[in-house]
Order: sequence, then C-alpha cells, then structure tokens
Amino acid sequence: MADQTLDRPMLLPRAVPVGISRWVRLRQAMAAYALCTPAVVLMIALLVGPILAVLALSLTDYQLGAKSLAFIGFENYAEMFAERVFWISLANTLLYVAIVVPGSVLLGLGVALLIEAGDGGKAFYRAVFFLPVMATLIAMAIVWEFMLHPQFGLVNLLLKQVGIAPQNWLTDGDLALYVLAAIGIWQAVGFNMVLFLAGIVSIPRFLYDAAEMDGVPGAWERFRLVTWPMLGPVTLFVVVITSIRSFQVFDTVHVLTKGGPNKATEVLLYTMYAEGFEFFRSGYAAAVTVIFLVFVLLLTLVKIRFLDKKVHYQ
Repeated sequence: MADQTLDRPMLLPRAVPVGISRWVRLRQAMAAYALCTPAVVLMIALLVGPILAVLALSLTDYQLGAKSLAFIGFENYAEMFAERVFWISLANTLLYVAIVVPGSVLLGLGVALLIEAGDGGKAFYRAVFFLPVMATLIAMAIVWEFMLHPQFGLVNLLLKQVGIAPQNWLTDGDLALYVLAAIGIWQAVGFNMVLFLAGIVSIPRFLYDAAEMDGVPGAWERFRLVTWPMLGPVTLFVVVITSIRSFQVFDTVHVLTKGGPNKATEVLLYTMYAEGFEFFRSGYAAAVTVIFLVFVLLLTLVKIRFLDKKVHYQ
C-alpha cells in the first residue's frame, strides 16, 4: 500500500500562460485604480486644489473685487517679511500656542485621571467639562466679554471681594493675550479630557495588577510606570491636534479684542482676515495663508519626528 502511494506521479500546478497572467494583473490594477479614483478626486478637489489655488494667488497682486490681476512673483512675501505687523502676529501666535498646548494637555490629563479614579458621577463630570467643546465659541466669547468687563464684569467683582484691584483684562496690552490663552485652555480641556479618558480605559487592567504584585508603592508610581507610558500614542495625538487648533485661533480674537490693543493680540489668522476682507488685499492675504500652512505642517512634522520616538505602542 505504501509502495503504491509512493509510485503515484506527483501532480504539479498547471502553468498559467504569460499573456493570461499579464491580463489578470492588468485587470486587477485597473480595478484598484477605479476604486481609488473617487478618493483621489475628492482629495484634489477639497485639499490639494485649494492649496494650489492659494499658492498661485499669493504670487499675484489680486485685490478682492478687481477685474484683473498681474503676476508679481514673490513681492507679497518680501513685503510681508518686511512688515512689523506680520512679525508681531507671528510672535503672538507662537506665544499663544506655547501657553495653550501644555496648559490644556496637562489639565485635560489631570481631569481625566480624577474622573476615572472617582467612584460615581463620571457621566456628569464628563458632560460638564465637555460643555465648552460643544458650545459655539463665538457665543461663549461674548459671554467672556461680559464676564471680563472692567466695571461690572463678574471676574472683577469676585477679585474685588478679596481685595484685588479690578483689571482691564481685554484692553491692557500686557494682559490681553494671556487672557485669550486662558480662554483657549478652558475651551480645549474638555476635548483633551475625552481623548485621555479613552486612552485610560483601554489600558489593560492586568498591568496594574502586575505592578501591585511587584510592590509598586503608590498611585504616583503606578501612573509613572504604567499609565503614562501606555498613554504615549494618545498623548502624541492630543499634542499635535491641540497645537494645530491653537494655531487656528481666530474667533476669540475677532470678538473680544480685534487684534488690539496696539496689535498686542493680533495673530496670523486675524492678520489674514484683516488683509483679505478689510483691506481687500487678497494676494497678500494668500501669502500669509501659505506661511500659516507651512508653520502648521512644520509643527506637525517636528512633533511626530521627535515625540514618536518616545511613544510606547500597545
């Protein structure tokens, strides 16, 4: 029986003709391109196309409403780099980002840890801290304008009760940008809290059990050895998203200060808006937009390049 089995001829796979195999691969490639085409068209229409249009517009002298335009090369960029207002708005934007990003990330993480450590009322606290994210920022900026009013604002009334002199929060050049940054932190904490809560819930419980068996003494050591390393991917995402959102600050500036006093709160997006829709210099505003996009791209690449090395993935 064994000899008969060994004597059977081995069946080899039938060779596919070269022409047919090439036709199959071609059909597969055509199907793949057909499936990708809608996504590519949408990406070009909604992302790449507008960016190229803004880049082309920045090389012209176009003014909003004009019937003609002329190609002027990099004159808009040369004028922009020579203007004091641009450098002020860039410095204000970078300072705003430097305050809002660490403040909102750390507070969001702290709130998430406190909520997750609590025994009850988690849904209530999540809803309360997430309310600023759901609210319209322009409407909330108007509320903040009344709260920060130098004469009858709630903030000054509370400070007066403890013996602190009232402040001109939005008209003092030394305070206004920091006030806007505090509002930005208040608005971003809830969003970051939700992301950190999702990361904390996804951490396997057995890691904490193993840490306890290894004699990890307290909550701080458990956070340092287990929670924080496992939150690496979430933290990277939160930092990048918060940085981009902070660079896009416009609503509070437009409603509360209009870039004042004396350009103390003017940021890149407000400069872009003022040049494009108040002074009708669309070509110059497009150049500011290109610089804004370059900064956002560089910020994202730098954070991913350097922070990704310290991220621990599950």
